[in-house]
Amino acid sequence: MISVKPLVASLIALFVANTAMAQPEPQTYAEKLGFPKGKKVLVLHVDDAGMSYEANRGTIRSMEQGIANSTSVMMPCNWVPHFMSYVKAHPTLDVGVHLTMTSEWDNYRWNPLAGKAVAPGLYDEQGAFWHSVAQVVQHASPDEVETEMRAQIARYRAFGLEPTHLDSHMGTLFDPKFLERYVKVGITERIPILFPGGHATLVKQTTPLAARLAPMLQQVGQQIWAAGMPVFDDLDGTSYGWNPDKPGMSDADLQKMKTDRFIDLFKRVKPGLTYIIMHSADTTPTFSEVTSSGPTRRGDMLAMLDPRLKQYIEQEGIILTTWRDLAERRKKIK
Repeated sequence: MISVKPLVASLIALFVANTAMAQPEPQTYAEKLGFPKGKKVLVLHVDDAGMSYEANRGTIRSMEQGIANSTSVMMPCNWVPHFMSYVKAHPTLDVGVHLTMTSEWDNYRWNPLAGKAVAPGLYDEQGAFWHSVAQVVQHASPDEVETEMRAQIARYRAFGLEPTHLDSHMGTLFDPKFLERYVKVGITERIPILFPGGHATLVKQTTPLAARLAPMLQQVGQQIWAAGMPVFDDLDGTSYGWNPDKPGMSDADLQKMKTDRFIDLFKRVKPGLTYIIMHSADTTPTFSEVTSSGPTRRGDMLAMLDPRLKQYIEQEGIILTTWRDLAERRKKIK
């Protein structure tokens, strides 16, 4: 007698395989926004404008002379008026609020805008923001953080301008304690917010917590999309950790090293809408008194100026877009 079990098992396996093959891949947010299927769509974003003169110059050079096309401003910092004067003269640029809840350096500090009377949990013993994200999570309440977010947006608007987007310095607002308020402020103020609510491939590779919270990422992404704002499929900020191979590298060697790393990153980017974060600075000797990160920041700027990186993007058919474009595309979708 012939057993039917192997036949049944084979049929089940075939059915499962065919069903899996028949399942369409989830539509990326890039596709939802009207970009071609299978394309890599990037925003090349420079963090930390307003932090210092060197950060301002590095950001400006990365955007004017290079291929970066987005930035955001640390509104509590001392060099904000200098950068906002530039923004006023270039009103079509992508410039957002880099919502800042930490002051990480030892010899150069900035403090909350909201005031100690209404947000005491944001202040450390020196009267500045806390140095680390963990300290903010420990000491500050969601109400205090929301108050500070709104104060920073208000300062931006006091220059007579409207931010194209909101994002989070050091990722503080992505902590579960504050994430709901971050989303709430973006929605109520009608300002698009940075959030990787799609496949989040690079995020999961570089942030173990994100891998565990993947379902939540998609859930929040859907909430933001339903509120009429664009959502990113993925983001990456690893270039800050691409330190020079050796001290005292020449600009040419630093540029080559950083450009090679960006090309490798772009190869690993999956189709969809991805936010690439960098920290450009046109460094001076004084900048080393602020932070030891000068070489990696200078390298980011030099990579944005490198014709080789622009050529790679063009030959691979990678699409560069902006927050302004994304917002307009989202308005057209019901």
